[in-house]
Amino acid sequence: MWRFHMVHHSDTEVDVTTGTRHHPIDFIMRETFSLFGIIIFGMPVAYYLIYRILTIFFTYFSHANLNLPGWLDKIIGWVFISPNMHKFHHHFERPWTDTNFGNIFSFWDRIFGTLVYDDPYKIHYGLDVVDASKTDNLGYQLKIPFDKSIKTDR
Repeated sequence: MWRFHMVHHSDTEVDVTTGTRHHPIDFIMRETFSLFGIIIFGMPVAYYLIYRILTIFFTYFSHANLNLPGWLDKIIGWVFISPNMHKFHHHFERPWTDTNFGNIFSFWDRIFGTLVYDDPYKIHYGLDVVDASKTDNLGYQLKIPFDKSIKTDR
């Protein structure tokens, strides 16, 4: 699944458009798993719709290129994923990309020990295994999951 999600992480300029930058197969897999969870637990479809609406809002918020004061970003980050908090997840190399996985709430990363918070100006966006000069090349982006020359250990 990571090879499909790499398209999202290959963006070298993280902003609200990054929130919608996904390989179609990545999108289909995430939606299928979400709906499957709703069915398994016998939840009303309305729960899925509420989740999707919240996810869209928080995806745009957490990927927004906002320049929030550090104190405000940290206060928001105690409960929700803040823009500066999520940016570390988009750093071009590990171990940074293996942090701050949260989508809406930050407590998951606190519980599982994956929370990192530092100076967001240290972040270099993109992926170290793809061609950064092709970040806007749709054909290249759609081929990333199938390109065997792109090495990844995930």
